[in-house]
Amino acid sequence: MELASYLDDAPWPATKEELIDYAVRTGAPVEVVENLQELEDSEEPYESMEEIWPDYPTDEDFFFEDEGEY
Repeated sequence: MELASYLDDAPWPATKEELIDYAVRTGAPVEVVENLQELEDSEEPYESMEEIWPDYPTDEDFFFEDEGEY
C-alpha cells in the first residue's frame, strides 16, 4: 500500500510505460518499478490507481460521517 502511494500524483490516465517512467523520474523505490513492469502490456492507458491496485484506498475510504457527540 505504501509503495502504491508513490504513484498518487502520476499523470493519469497513463500507459504502463508512462507510469514506469514517472516512477523512475520521481525516485520511487525499485519495488514500485518492478510491480509496474509486471503489469499486463496494454494499448489502453490506465485511468487511475484503482485499475492497477483495486485494493488501493481512495479518499472515500477515509470519509467518516460525524455521528454526533462523543
